Amino acid sequence: MPGPYDARALITPAMVDGYDAVPVGERQRLLRYLEAVVATRSMPVHAAVAFNAVYFGYDLGGDGYGGSPLCLDDFPVITLGESAPPLPVGAMACVATGSDPLYAEIIYKEGAHPEIGGLGDVPAWVSGAPAGAEGPGRPGADPMPLRRELLVPDIHAFGPALSLSPAQLQRLRIRRRWVNEDGHVVVDARYPSRDAARRDDRTAYADHLLTTARAQLLSPLVPVSLAELVGSTRTEALRPALLNLLETVRRVLGSSDVLRMWGPYAMTRKSLAARRRDTGPLGGGDLRSLVAAVERAATPARRRYGLNSPVTVYTALGPRLRGFPGAADQLTGLGYATAVCLANVALADVVQQGSERGLFPNGVRVTLDDAFEGGGVWRSHHPGDGETPDDPLVPLGRGWASTVAPASPQPEPEPGPLDTPLADVADIGPGELVSTDEREVVWRQPLRLAHLIDRCLPLRPYVVGELRRTRGEHPRIRLELHHSVGELRQGEAIQDLRAHLAGEAGCLAGVVWPPDFFPGLMLELSWPRGSQVIRVSTIRLDEPVRVGDRLTGHCYDPGVLTREDAPGSDRHRDTAVGLGPRQLVMRTVRRCGLLTLDGHALLDRSHLPFAVYGRRPARSQRDALESSVAELLAERLLEPAVGSRDVSGQPQYPARAGERVIPLIAYRPVRERVVMPWGGTGPGAERPRAVQFVPGHLRRLLPGCFASDAQREAFRDHCRTLGKADGWELPDGYTFVTQHTRGH
Repeated sequence: MPGPYDARALITPAMVDGYDAVPVGERQRLLRYLEAVVATRSMPVHAAVAFNAVYFGYDLGGDGYGGSPLCLDDFPVITLGESAPPLPVGAMACVATGSDPLYAEIIYKEGAHPEIGGLGDVPAWVSGAPAGAEGPGRPGADPMPLRRELLVPDIHAFGPALSLSPAQLQRLRIRRRWVNEDGHVVVDARYPSRDAARRDDRTAYADHLLTTARAQLLSPLVPVSLAELVGSTRTEALRPALLNLLETVRRVLGSSDVLRMWGPYAMTRKSLAARRRDTGPLGGGDLRSLVAAVERAATPARRRYGLNSPVTVYTALGPRLRGFPGAADQLTGLGYATAVCLANVALADVVQQGSERGLFPNGVRVTLDDAFEGGGVWRSHHPGDGETPDDPLVPLGRGWASTVAPASPQPEPEPGPLDTPLADVADIGPGELVSTDEREVVWRQPLRLAHLIDRCLPLRPYVVGELRRTRGEHPRIRLELHHSVGELRQGEAIQDLRAHLAGEAGCLAGVVWPPDFFPGLMLELSWPRGSQVIRVSTIRLDEPVRVGDRLTGHCYDPGVLTREDAPGSDRHRDTAVGLGPRQLVMRTVRRCGLLTLDGHALLDRSHLPFAVYGRRPARSQRDALESSVAELLAERLLEPAVGSRDVSGQPQYPARAGERVIPLIAYRPVRERVVMPWGGTGPGAERPRAVQFVPGHLRRLLPGCFASDAQREAFRDHCRTLGKADGWELPDGYTFVTQHTRGH
């Protein structure tokens, strides 16, 4: 990669924890590169495409991904006009042709519903309709819905060596057998479920990378493999890290002063300004005409007698742009994606700046109704002052909703999962007094999930009593936080807090906990007698460990970690809503099972469905839970065990003599030692300053040079750590640089 951009330095371990965990310097380095990518590619860059550029190493010098040794044979094949599995934006694919394969990156996608007119007129029911809808108010009965989609491929993404010449591309467009006349691919995408068709772009692309493109994602040939960052090849560990990476890239794009976002697409502000100044087709004049046409679309004709009836018009911008003279040449290839995104931005600017929440002076309310179909469907409604004001740029799908008949009484719905109660919330994680003398009181206690969510810190009754006697019930307390993670953020190391000391229970309110603090983290607290200072420190382990999915270098309480670090629980919420069957199983076993001193949890297997849903669930829900249990047992994330049931009906482990034997499922958090490459310090430790850890990576050789046998073997060893037992062979023209540190 030319210039100052080092592909290995763009994605860092902090990014797998989310945007807020990334230091400012790393964000700025990533932002500079992404701005250069958007400027170089001269097209709207989707957040997934921006992730590809960072993760797979997009060369800004003209080779694109051509210098990145991706396996082209692994790319899915798409054929014009045929049914195919859905491909999200960002997917790398092979377009089937009659001769040489055409490798491309999908940079833009929209719905291509056959009911949309040639000038962008849209039937109301199409706007916001679910995939597979068959007509007004008829969502369709196919559990695997079909949706026609237009894909815009970037056929130059892999450099000149894998690109077609202009003459070859023109022949393909004329024949219209593999791409249409505009160089796009229209396919009938068959989704595996209705839920899959409703997923947002980020989730859809993460699913694609973890399934269809899994080998591509976990390849050791990329600058820094996600598996190396996470330390695991399990999907459960990879998925949250991948979603965090994608979200980090999107938020970094959105933080730029030189870029403008339309949904997940980024464009340079210079390109917007240039388009508005352009006097040619689809320039500033045509954009102003488009905005005016949408604004006036629902203006009723004057009537001599009677009242005007309400008028609603839906306009799809993609087809509407084709109606402007001379626009055809501007809408071929990548130009179509550029034109559609710029048109949406122009219309959005006028709606935001020239109307009152979408309501224009002529009485027409203009809102975005469907962000996907036809390049974006805009709704013009008159009279608009009678509608509830909403954000005009949040698509609500009112077109489809207006055709759906009011729901008739339905049978009782399937139960949703309970917010599984903690079986022993008051008993786990007791604190302990370490020492007390005339100078200070020192004690230890684990951090609890409630402390993170409520931003509080409870104090020992003795300390509460002394503080209340000398300082009153609501004194100001200075909290001094010490954590071996390096430098704490502003507002974390020293905090001026208000204490609430009514009764024996007392706590500090408004605590700002660092992002890497988790339920079960053991804290050591000290109070110098007579002072208004509470000191809190974390306790380092001799070496880092992995417990379940949690990697830590600090002491922890195993019972609290099992109970309160379960799926669905984080520092912002604690809920089972939105969890899949596998996560529901793990959450329920960890939170409701019998808890041992070392953090193991065991649950009566026959009681699982009731514990998840609170009552007997539907058969489909029971089957999904049983299937998930079988998968988790096969992956050894859960283990089978045997217990007994006592006379009161309570399960017991180990099984007691004379009691009925019952099967249990057990969560056993195996504690694994983790050797960190920078010298045995844990994830909560500060790396030596001025020393940078460099992961193992490929390096291109000069022509005529070859890698040594030792480096070929080192590469195979590196691949085995990423989950491939027999390793991969080092590609020709590359050598392997083993992991090392540099600096002083």
